[in-house]
Amino acid sequence: MKSYSFPPITSDTAKILILGTMPGTKSLELNQYYGHNQNNFWKIMFTILKEEFSNDYQTRKNLLVNNNIALWDVLQYCDRVGSLDSAIKNEIANDFENFLKQHPKITTIFFNGQKAAAFFKKYIHLQKEYQLITLPSTSPANAGKTYQYKLDEWKVLKTFL
Repeated sequence: MKSYSFPPITSDTAKILILGTMPGTKSLELNQYYGHNQNNFWKIMFTILKEEFSNDYQTRKNLLVNNNIALWDVLQYCDRVGSLDSAIKNEIANDFENFLKQHPKITTIFFNGQKAAAFFKKYIHLQKEYQLITLPSTSPANAGKTYQYKLDEWKVLKTFL
């Protein structure tokens, strides 16, 4: 099944960029980043940014924009059955050269999991230097790490805002 990523959530003031690999089945169905209710991404973001949690997607997007955070995926499209990153085939990366030129305040790129970092390093070769930081995946497939462990690791974002 061919899967396509969403447009980025961003603003002119974005200082950091968080990258996943590609939306999973539930996210694609809902047309929302991290739409699976067992994915810890939104819970972690609201906790780190000290805001009351919300299930409203517009509130979630505003949380990122208001805190100078951009969100996108490394891949523009791929073939994948199901939601596991290990099932991704025939992948094509997003255009980061142009995106980052349009967002010159971004200096740090965070990866939501090892696979996002691996795809980025495989396909993206930027002219400008960025700090690249890989964080534990917030996916429910990363069940080997507790929520508290993930939250503690993700708190590093605050130092870059």
